[in-house]
Amino acid sequence: MTMTERLQRLTALRQERAAKWDTARTFLDSKTHNGRMSEADAAKYEAMEKKLTDLGSDIARLERANEMEAAMNAAGNPILGEPHSGKAAGTGTASASYKQAFWDAIRNKHYTAAVQNALQVGTDSEGGYLVPDEFERQLIEALEDENVFRTLATVITTASGDRKIPIVSDKGEASWIDEEGTFPLSDDTFGQKSLGAYKVGTALKVSTELLNDAAFDLEAYISKEFGRRLGTKEEEAFWVGDGKSKPTGIFNATDGAETGVTAASASVTFDDMLELYHSLKSPYRKNGTWAMNDATIKALRKVKDTTGQYIWQPSVVAGALASGKTGIAFGDFSYYWIGDRQGITFKRLDELFSMTGQVGFLASKRVDGKLILPEAVKLLAVK
Repeated sequence: MTMTERLQRLTALRQERAAKWDTARTFLDSKTHNGRMSEADAAKYEAMEKKLTDLGSDIARLERANEMEAAMNAAGNPILGEPHSGKAAGTGTASASYKQAFWDAIRNKHYTAAVQNALQVGTDSEGGYLVPDEFERQLIEALEDENVFRTLATVITTASGDRKIPIVSDKGEASWIDEEGTFPLSDDTFGQKSLGAYKVGTALKVSTELLNDAAFDLEAYISKEFGRRLGTKEEEAFWVGDGKSKPTGIFNATDGAETGVTAASASVTFDDMLELYHSLKSPYRKNGTWAMNDATIKALRKVKDTTGQYIWQPSVVAGALASGKTGIAFGDFSYYWIGDRQGITFKRLDELFSMTGQVGFLASKRVDGKLILPEAVKLLAVK
């Protein structure tokens, strides 16, 4: 079995293990009552655990084989770490050799067999290449610069498949009991939210002259431009996405936040803001954040007291709240989960724009987002 075949097998095993763990976890939660399970259910769950353990052993065995092969292939090659740093070179998409091969391929379509061999580690199923780990961190940072929502939400990374998030949709409660009375049964109700992976991508063109200019910082340009484009499109979906081929936004009518207050008119008052604040359960308020667009901020900053002074200082900024719209959100946005599918993919297009002396580049990633607890964020709607 080649390293590529082992990597494919590893992916399949990890997906299988993740799916079986989701099944086992659901079984455990549904069959456990007051910390106990029946003997039959316990036996079934132990069998599930054994299968997970066996899959873990198979995965570890293949990972060790790949590490050994990589070490043998590297024998005799120059040390890639910093002198006297005590750190060995990374492996896979984190290695210096992969980073060099990646940028050689991006800059020049006539790359060597050695470059092609190095890039096999990060070959995407659609013909592109996973970006080097170091560069992916730069892109993620660029996404956060463009994307305010990511700084508020909970961000996780998933390898493959749907990520199922268990939630308690209804909590049990205690009761007063007469002496020698029967304890009432009051169980928590469990539910699930699932994060998938929707594809977002963009393309840009660079002239061949600029591409071959050693003074042109291609890495910085691509990081900034792709980060801006992907971040802007993500931001839009996290707020108003409808869940169809894109994440589900906070303001979406289905699976979005709950409406806490409906203002009587488009002239939102500070009384409406107070009503919205108190419509949110107090545990969520301590980490609560207000979110609104510029038009809504403008409407609020126009509110004056009885002496004609603006209540909110400084005064008006650019941006109007309209009837029938939902313009303000308040709540704990950490209950909005963003699932990044690991790996941002690049692809070079040599022939498509060759008549104009340009080279095209595609960048794509897979991501999903969803508010896992709707009561954690409340909306103010306008009548």
